[in-house]
Amino acid sequence: MAEQRTYPEGVTSWIDTEQADLDAAADFYGGVFGWTFSEATPPGVPFCYLVAQLDGRDVGGLGGPAAPSADTDREGPARWHTYVAVDDADAMARRVEAAGGVVVRPPTAAGEGGRSVVVRDRQGLEVRLWEARRRLGSQVTNAPGAWNFSDLHTEDPAAAQVFYERAFGWAFADVGFATMIRVPGYGDHLAATVDPGIHEPQAGVGVPPGFADAIGWVVPVVPVAPGGEPGWHVTFTVADRDEAADRVVRLGGSVVRTDESGWTRTAVVRDPQGAVFTVSQFLG
Repeated sequence: MAEQRTYPEGVTSWIDTEQADLDAAADFYGGVFGWTFSEATPPGVPFCYLVAQLDGRDVGGLGGPAAPSADTDREGPARWHTYVAVDDADAMARRVEAAGGVVVRPPTAAGEGGRSVVVRDRQGLEVRLWEARRRLGSQVTNAPGAWNFSDLHTEDPAAAQVFYERAFGWAFADVGFATMIRVPGYGDHLAATVDPGIHEPQAGVGVPPGFADAIGWVVPVVPVAPGGEPGWHVTFTVADRDEAADRVVRLGGSVVRTDESGWTRTAVVRDPQGAVFTVSQFLG
């Protein structure tokens, strides 16, 4: 059995989305990424939670009412949420408030899986915390059909950096083409656990220093750009961008825009219930 992936405090560890029609969402994402689903609804809650899996390993989650309904607690369209791993949900909630953020939903048990907290940063952007118990976080990453990165889209990168440095101990590095978010020591953690060879390929020319510690990027918001709304934005790895975008459209979603760089071919897309995400093909 493969070693389970663990996440040190401060590392983004899980993603999920809440959708009004959960069955339709499962059909869409299963068709786009090849996911299968296992129910993991905590006892005594009035909704259903599905864990998405690739080859039996956890990728992310889909939540929503047990039956399709237009009457949900969500405001606006569906969206993807990003969780940050914490050792103590209560202590981190206090740190978020001390850094100027707001606790929207205090530490709440999710059955035996762990405890979650919903917070907002100083700009009002939502991010979630996850204190893992039985459910450790995403077990497949950076593979076709799996989560790649979550990026912070913000109108004020400097202010965002101050908050996240104080709350989570993140480090930020301007690498020219973007600002990298790092959790110092994360690369060493990966090398000691699930990715013993991580440092070797990242010692080459053109790889930013500290890239093994990277957990995401800061993206300055351009208000006029489609899909450029502030918030935490999720990217999934795909084998072929155009094929993935075609599947999105065929299954009822839409393509917002496409981009290409020396490293990737990407498409920002929207699912049928409004959640925006990116599919990214690495040009290796």
